[in-house]
Amino acid sequence: MKELITKKIEVKDKLTCELDKRVDSYENTLLSRPISLRLWSSFFVILPIFVQAPWVRLEPISALCFTFVILLVAFVLHKKRSNKWFIVTSLLIGVSGSWLGGCLFWGWLSPFPILHIPVEAVVLPFALIGLGTNWKIGSSFYISSLFGTAVTDITIFLIGIMDQWRQVITADSETAPLILQQTSENLIQIKSLSIIVCVALILWFISKEIFDSATINTTNGKALLVSSYVIQTTLIVDGIFIFLAILQPTFSGLV
Repeated sequence: MKELITKKIEVKDKLTCELDKRVDSYENTLLSRPISLRLWSSFFVILPIFVQAPWVRLEPISALCFTFVILLVAFVLHKKRSNKWFIVTSLLIGVSGSWLGGCLFWGWLSPFPILHIPVEAVVLPFALIGLGTNWKIGSSFYISSLFGTAVTDITIFLIGIMDQWRQVITADSETAPLILQQTSENLIQIKSLSIIVCVALILWFISKEIFDSATINTTNGKALLVSSYVIQTTLIVDGIFIFLAILQPTFSGLV
């Protein structure tokens, strides 16, 4: 009996020790704090606007090749076999998927808005598979970014300015401001503003529900937090662009 009790105590101590190691390792993981996870998730949502968008229009091939640089960085960090870099690696893989889709569309297919979501969803099957693996943080980032983009496109369609998309993309420098001015006038109609407000409230509600159901102590919880942060950032960015489109159309562009 003593021997059995002793073995049980040893097993219990061993499990406790392993659990403590996991917790310590998890706490030392980069981006394990909510504030850092929020900042970097938001940063990778905003990055394409200020870096990828102008880059891909000037040099689409080099911008596309940068996708493999992002993947290479993720691969190098993964090869370190350190749990410290796990969240960063997973997030970078998700970013690479969004970067790839953005480059393919804005580099060669931007005059065809109907192809926007299908092209941006080029790695969606892999992201869906990734949700069932340890890479669910990156998958959540990509899927949430795609969701935000799809909602933005649907909103553009509902308020009736989808037709201006192709016109702005293909217009010369003299014609584009006139089209943007017309777009601005369409945005300040009661119908358009009502749709925008409704969509914004729905997005905010979704992001809040996801956030409330998430915890920072698990990979699943972090994946949910990333989704919430991405949707919130998308909402804020869209709001800024709508404000610019109304205040100064030539500063905003159409999308």
